[in-house]
Amino acid sequence: MDTSLNFHHLRADNAQLLQDAEVFDNPVDADQLAAFVDSCGHRMVFATSGSTVVGMASGTVLLHPDKQPAFFINEVGVVADMRCRGIGKKLVHMLMEDARGSGCQGIWLATENDNTAAHALYRELAGRLTESVVIFDWDGALDDQASG
Repeated sequence: MDTSLNFHHLRADNAQLLQDAEVFDNPVDADQLAAFVDSCGHRMVFATSGSTVVGMASGTVLLHPDKQPAFFINEVGVVADMRCRGIGKKLVHMLMEDARGSGCQGIWLATENDNTAAHALYRELAGRLTESVVIFDWDGALDDQASG
């Protein structure tokens, strides 16, 4: 694998690079990828080493009628043999800058209590740990086997 890294904002002209990427929970569905690219509120950044996708981070602009837009970081993934090289940090930072540049007034995410790697990453990015949030889910939204 080429050790030089390139970072990209997902666009229609580079979306095909994600088709065989191994940074997602499930194989990429071409129709879902096209819908994601076409939605103005969805954002994704990704890293490549040569022609291989080695990391990604995605999020969504959240709109409310009574407050300024916020940004939810949905997922961050880096292939196992490329972790601990700052890729996840750079990707999340890119997403955060994009969100701020789009007028979002707050950025947030949720992760599992036992995901120590994620906790370390978000602390390194100066995230504030909020322990008072409880999450409810429906229809298997938080199941490992859940798919779109």
